[in-house]
Amino acid sequence: MTRLLGALALGAYLLLLALSVLWEGWLAPAPYAPPGFWLTLKAGPLLFPLFGLLRGRPYTYVWTGLLLLPYFMEGVVLAYLRAGDGFSRTSVLSYAWLEIFLCLAFFGCGAFYARRRAAENNHRLSNSAR
Repeated sequence: MTRLLGALALGAYLLLLALSVLWEGWLAPAPYAPPGFWLTLKAGPLLFPLFGLLRGRPYTYVWTGLLLLPYFMEGVVLAYLRAGDGFSRTSVLSYAWLEIFLCLAFFGCGAFYARRRAAENNHRLSNSAR
């Protein structure tokens, strides 16, 4: 179960990284910004925890949840502001809802993964001390 939670959290994270690159790079880039500005600003910070997440470090899953809060807020604000636009390929509404879903999936799976890994490590430590 712990591996599944870790894999789901990592998958949500990688999909969020891919969504950020595609969203700001090709699908619906910001109209009044230099090319690559928002791409660098949005996708760049997502690269920092990648090494720890790929290694399965529970502490990295915890602080990555904090790192994703601005992405979640961006999705909520855009979903609220663009609610009347409708869903289309160039509308940011569909990307905002996908961003919200991926952030929530990471929050839930990552938190339970970190908790279960910590419990497993504590159990191993208590058994080895006997």
